[in-house]
Amino acid sequence: MIKAIQHSFVECDARERVLGLLDEGTFRELLGPAEELESPHLEPQGIVPQSDDGAVVAKGQIGNQPALVISIESRFQGGGIGEVSGAKIAGALELVLEECENGSKIVPVLVLDTGGVRLQEANYGLLSIAEIGAAIVALKRYVPVIGIIPGKVGAFGGMSITAGLCSAIIMTREGRLGLNGPEVIEQEAGIREFDSKNRPFIWRTIGGEQRTASGFADLLIDDDTQKMKEAVMSVMDGQTASIHRTDQITQYETLLNSINPDQPLSSEKVKELWQQKEELFASKNVPSKDKEKVLGRGKKWFDLLRDDAPEIGDIPSVQVADGMIGEKKARFIAVIPDHQNRFPRARKGELGLLEGWLVAKHVQEAIKADENSEKRAIIAIVDVPSQAYGYREELLGIHQACAAAVAAYASARLNGHPVVAFIPGKAISGAFLSHGMQANRLIALRDDGVNVHVMSKQSASRITLRTLEELDAATREVPAMAYDIDSFEKLGALFSLVDQVEADHPKEADRNIIYKEIEKAIEDIETDQSKDLSVRLNTPPAASGRAASILVREQLREQWS
Repeated sequence: MIKAIQHSFVECDARERVLGLLDEGTFRELLGPAEELESPHLEPQGIVPQSDDGAVVAKGQIGNQPALVISIESRFQGGGIGEVSGAKIAGALELVLEECENGSKIVPVLVLDTGGVRLQEANYGLLSIAEIGAAIVALKRYVPVIGIIPGKVGAFGGMSITAGLCSAIIMTREGRLGLNGPEVIEQEAGIREFDSKNRPFIWRTIGGEQRTASGFADLLIDDDTQKMKEAVMSVMDGQTASIHRTDQITQYETLLNSINPDQPLSSEKVKELWQQKEELFASKNVPSKDKEKVLGRGKKWFDLLRDDAPEIGDIPSVQVADGMIGEKKARFIAVIPDHQNRFPRARKGELGLLEGWLVAKHVQEAIKADENSEKRAIIAIVDVPSQAYGYREELLGIHQACAAAVAAYASARLNGHPVVAFIPGKAISGAFLSHGMQANRLIALRDDGVNVHVMSKQSASRITLRTLEELDAATREVPAMAYDIDSFEKLGALFSLVDQVEADHPKEADRNIIYKEIEKAIEDIETDQSKDLSVRLNTPPAASGRAASILVREQLREQWS
């Protein structure tokens, strides 16, 4: 324990950055190393924990403006988000939101030096990142949420989606911003798609200069704390405009429609297209609505649940229909395979560039249409094997496409739409974060084909330097690392786990069972009237399955004022 505490104080870049950003004499750390709130899941796997779990949270002022600064320590587990660090970040943002709702404005600043979910804690990180995203979307109604990506590691995985949700992004040239790390893309798509050892190529694709020039970041600065503080203050005082990229659906959809994936695409071409965006958007290109029927669990259940309601989607891989659940109007949305997808890396049901933006579009359309009428339910049918892994996907900002979908679902929830995710198949990684995890309630089938996780086993094996056998052994110590739905249920996030339903070949009787479960979920949402994701921490399984998440929030609240 002493070693872990000492490690927290030695060469901690995250704490130094927080000290440099906050006005002198205003630094007050919450749940620092002295509280010894470390991850309970690492030591059983032979990993030495750290007393602050790699996340520094401090209150203070920036330019005399109340601020909360959260900084992730890349030296500990590559800045990975585990249960404790995730709960610190989400819990602190939730407390800022309470202050803002009560009329006191506090500006949150996130210093993101993180590889995303800590694979040794897997679904704990997935749940935490969903809660972080939910808080950011709610906070942006009151204050700008500022993200800084300074370098070392960058912002990857689910935390790149978090960056995409921010009002403004500040990057250094050394910083990197991408959904899928180079090693993961190489593992999933091959070295010809992405060479993880080609450093210049990586920075030309996802580096700070490229991201700023192509519209995915706002300010490019030197890796200097004073420069970072000046940049943050420029956002706080309005000199640098806050941009809600997640609302720019038409612009990004048009940009993607101007791309021919069969032709080579360079970083220079993307910069050029972004600079010409006004002319490009004026000549909007509408994609074809020709649909190739490709069956999978998502498609089968979409057709079954929508009944005879007509499809209204724009592309074959995003299926949308407006129907009924009992007496309640509902919009059904599914992401399905399309073997003719314009982007080849998204042909097997992955959530890709087009899919993220189109999901966001159809959710936002429902919000706007129901602004002055009954709020229809939004039903996300989840059978997504992963996000798309590819060079074009990273260059064109798949993290931002995912962030748009996250923001849309969260906005629907905040605007009073009951949002229910029904999981008959796979719910993996950034695809699940984007399509399903922002729902008020989650319903899943108890079936061997229903899996929830952060990454494929092969990629997780490579990143954690463990054999597949060692990964399987670790799941016995940490259920959050397991892929099966029974293990996920132990974390307390599910509203219901449904038995005795035919997952692969559902019939009318199976549909009626799921209709009833969705009706129960909608009734529970409307009775509870809560518009956040706190219900996931209040279920009986969560009391033990997410005990650390609950404890962190309790102690944060005690120290807050």
